[in-house]
Parts: sequence; structure tokens; C-alpha cells
Amino acid sequence: MLPPPCIIPRMVSDAVAGGAGLVALSPADEAHNRSRLGVSSWALYDLANTIFSFNIISYLAPLWVLALYERLGRGQGEANLVWGVAVGISMLLNALVSPVMGAVSDRAGVRKPFLFFFTVLCILPTAGVGLVGDPLGFDVLGIYFWWGLAVFAVANFGYQAALIYYDSMLPEVSTAETRGRVSGIGVGLGYVGTIVGAVAVRALGFHDGKPTEFGFVLTAVLFAIIAVPVFLVVRERRGRTATALTEIDLRGSWAQIARTARHASEFHGLLRFLVARLLYTDPINTVIQFMAVFATAAVGYSDADAQTVLVLVTVVAIVMSFVWGFVVDRVGPKRTLSTVLLLWCVALLLAASTLDKTVFLLVGGLAGAALGGTWVSDRVFMLRL
Repeated sequence: MLPPPCIIPRMVSDAVAGGAGLVALSPADEAHNRSRLGVSSWALYDLANTIFSFNIISYLAPLWVLALYERLGRGQGEANLVWGVAVGISMLLNALVSPVMGAVSDRAGVRKPFLFFFTVLCILPTAGVGLVGDPLGFDVLGIYFWWGLAVFAVANFGYQAALIYYDSMLPEVSTAETRGRVSGIGVGLGYVGTIVGAVAVRALGFHDGKPTEFGFVLTAVLFAIIAVPVFLVVRERRGRTATALTEIDLRGSWAQIARTARHASEFHGLLRFLVARLLYTDPINTVIQFMAVFATAAVGYSDADAQTVLVLVTVVAIVMSFVWGFVVDRVGPKRTLSTVLLLWCVALLLAASTLDKTVFLLVGGLAGAALGGTWVSDRVFMLRL
């Protein structure tokens, strides 16, 4: 399943950002970015980071926590609490740091250096969970378990932060008329990443029917390889990349955030959208983080069967992501998002009504379709506002 992009609104115009000494893209560079090669290279990052989001956030990490607590003779409730706290800490850190980092990026006028930094900050800790731990004899009660949770929190922070800069590159690879379709291509390829990651982990990261720590290393390697094209192919304006974090002072970035907040009321519907986004992303985040746990502990699937079910559901999500992209361009992101949120309500009500495995498949199909539609319409709506 694909976690929500952490989109920070870019309220500063290009004219303001131009104060950072930007050199505008040439018409040839713009055409290059909006070509099939440019769009595909940008969209492949969706595929890469979704391998992480599915393998780690939705599948491996929560089951890893459950398995360790089972070995310790602790309850599932305590394991779920610890897992939720680890996710919450990483998200809180992202909420505190991302606004000023987004402002620094605006003042620097570039995205790729920041995207690269936070991508690496996700990949290296993810590999670290698999490389350091039980195999080296660390105490499960102490260093190994808490090391793993802390490293996961860093990796999730890097993943969420990177999405800010990835999403803000959407205008570079699309026009206003094609934004929905290009966004849909990215989300659709993201769901392909779910299948790629799941198949790879099933083939190489399982032992005796249980996922192993090697799945973390494998996920990190796949993320790193598939993310390369966006950095090599997509072109952006040349700004003050080397001095973005030194000469561009943080005080000025905080001042820019304050100006953004003051001017937000000038954009009709923006504040209402941000409040609504807070409310609808909270339950979606919960679904993403606990779906594998719910499928195994509540519905009754085995670890391997839960992964198979999630992959089958993803096929629906792939198809619907492309469909939602065309719908956004045809009827607009607001109407599309409203329809998608209604679909979420139906799926969650069904999930709350029964633990039947057949009904869970239906719920998963609805949730998968709704999840793709959420992010296809959400980021386009944000850019339009």
C-alpha cells in the first residue's frame, strides 16, 4: 500500500524564489522533462519509494516487532503500541523539520539535492536494520530491538521528508492540462513497486514462512537502484545548490513560513483543505501502518497469505490509479477527491462490520482503489490551490 505524500504547499512564487539567483530552464529542457523519458524517470521514484513503504511500513517492520515480542512472551497489544509510538515519533520529527526545510528549498530554488539527501537518509538506515542485530549476537531485550526501532524511525523520517521534494517536482514534468495523468502514472507505478518489492522479499527474504532481516537490506538496494533515473534524467533550474544550507539563513526560511501562513487566507479554500487533509490522512496512515497486523492478528491470515492478499489488492490499485488520473484531468481534483473519500468511508465501515476473509478482500480492493485516488487527486489539488 502507498503511504501519503507529505506535500508542503509551495506558496512562494517563482518570482520570489528567483531571488536565489536561479537560471530558468530552457524550452529544450522543459520539453525534455515532459517527454516520455522525463515523465518515466520522475515516476520511477514513486515505484522505488513504494517498495520501501510496502515492504517496510506496511509489512516487514510491524511483523518484525510482533515476532520479537512473541519471542519475549509479550502481548500483541504492547507490540502494536510500541510500533505506533515509533511511527509517531518519526512523523512528529518530520512535522517539525519539514516546513523549514521546504522553505530552504524554495529559497535555494532547487529540489534534487534535498531529494537525494533524504532518500539516502531512508536507504542507509533501512539496510542498517538488516545488517546489525540478532546475527551479531545483540541482546533481543535491549540493544537489538531498540536499535531497530530507532533506525526505522530515522528511515521513515527520511522517506516522508523526501516526498516533499519529489511531489514539488511534478510541475517540472507536466503541464496544468496533464498534471492529473502524470500524477496517476506515478501512483500507478508506485503500486507496481508494491508487487516488485513483495515478490523480491518473498523469494529472498523469507525463512520457514517468516520474513527475515535480509528483507530490509533487499528493500534498501531496490530503492537505491530504481531511484537513480530521477536524479540523472530530470533537469531543474540551476540555483544556489552548494550554498543552500549555508548562505541561505534559517532565520529567513522561518520568516518565509510566517509569510506563507499570513498569506494563506488569500488562497480561497486552502486553510479548509489543510484542515480536512489532516483529518483524512490520519485514518489512512493508520490503515497503512497496521494493515498487515490486522490481516494476520484479526482476520486470521498467515504472514505469507497476508502478503499475497495485499499484492492481489494492489493490482486493483494499479489500474485505478491510472483511471483516477484521467478523472482528475476531466472533472478536477476537488470532485475526484470527494468521491475517493466517500469510497474510503464505505471501505472502513465494511472493515468495522466483520472479520470475514472474503469481506476483507472486498475491503482491500476498495481501500486500494481509494488510496491511489487519494494521492492522484491530493497533490494536484494542492498545486492548484
